[in-house]
Amino acid sequence: MKRNLAIFLMGMTIATMVLGGCKDKENISKKDGKESESVEDKKTFTVGFDAEYPPYGYMDENGEYTGFDLELAEAVCELEGWELVKKPINWDSKDMELNSGAIDCIWNGFTMNGREEEYTFSTPYVDNSQVIVVAEKSGMKTLEDLQGKSVGVQAASAALDLLQSEEKGGRKALADTFSALNEFADYNTAFTELQAGALDALAIDVGVANYQIKSRGEGYQILEETLNTEQYAIGFKKGNQELCDVVNADLKKLTEDGTIAKLAEKYEIADMVTLK
Repeated sequence: MKRNLAIFLMGMTIATMVLGGCKDKENISKKDGKESESVEDKKTFTVGFDAEYPPYGYMDENGEYTGFDLELAEAVCELEGWELVKKPINWDSKDMELNSGAIDCIWNGFTMNGREEEYTFSTPYVDNSQVIVVAEKSGMKTLEDLQGKSVGVQAASAALDLLQSEEKGGRKALADTFSALNEFADYNTAFTELQAGALDALAIDVGVANYQIKSRGEGYQILEETLNTEQYAIGFKKGNQELCDVVNADLKKLTEDGTIAKLAEKYEIADMVTLK
């Protein structure tokens, strides 16, 4: 009797350990969320974007999030039968959002150059330049004229990385001549500071610069000499090649059916889009 009871109790212990292990795996799967979700099972596609980065992602006059990147993401979702979830994020928190599974990708004027080892990137879709914007009355014409000036830049941006880099192609030597390099959460705030005279110049992506200048009216100019040229791509979590491949295939379809060209014309970046 005692021997049978001991065997029974031992069996119960082993069963508990097995079930506990299964529950742990289940909890891990739930914790991982989107990371454990296969592409075939997807129902939503969550895009992380900077809500103040026109023309790629921003809030329009009707209070709706829109932009070239978001409309393109919507077109991908229509092909796949997914619901697009637009998730505004703080740009300096983008890695945390992606790695936690809170978003499926970073899709909003995201520079791939120099970050190739940190993310799985889509096919690049826009050629971009980093430029300097100044007030027309400033008298500044070249990058050398920035010596002793206060320059603004978005936090965690490619422009900031460039101005802090000592590697080949980096612009730290130029930034060292500034009186200050001020970081801002978004370029709307930075442009307001430039307009008020609190800043002398802005380091910014050319597409965003063109949009801001057009929407704010006269009084600004882009220096002819650029800081750098780069490419935009969609950033997925490192190793998420399956989802990246699906989106790449959809970008190819949207190129062939003219959707991308139409959106590029709408947002006035046709000369920058590389998918043709």
